[in-house]
Amino acid sequence: MRLTNAYLENFVARIAGVNIPTNKRVEIALQYIHGIGAHFAEQICEALSIDRARRVNDLSDAEVLAIREYIDANFTVEGDLRREVSMNVKRLMDLGCYRGLRHRRNLPVRGQRTHTNARTRKGPAKAIAGKKK
Repeated sequence: MRLTNAYLENFVARIAGVNIPTNKRVEIALQYIHGIGAHFAEQICEALSIDRARRVNDLSDAEVLAIREYIDANFTVEGDLRREVSMNVKRLMDLGCYRGLRHRRNLPVRGQRTHTNARTRKGPAKAIAGKKK
């Protein structure tokens, strides 16, 4: 079988349920997985002795499999991580602690001011009738 450019372009490394971009460096491409940042990507490459400058499409099937198995064994990523975080937030809300109340009211949780800022968390400003002095 003769490999064509179309076949090589369609090669996709699928790790932890995510299609990794093939034309990027391994260290950068691993960061497309939710739960793996720069530090963990570097740690994975170090543990598997993969040169971080190599591109994903240069990796062999065995190396992609090794990365997949290493991530499955050592990290909580993607759906499991999202589920764990949402369960932690739900637990705080059920407890009724201060952080849980802030989550429930959709306000900043970590002590930020809300008098003028926090628009991302609170949504667009709502006009109040008769406020002008």
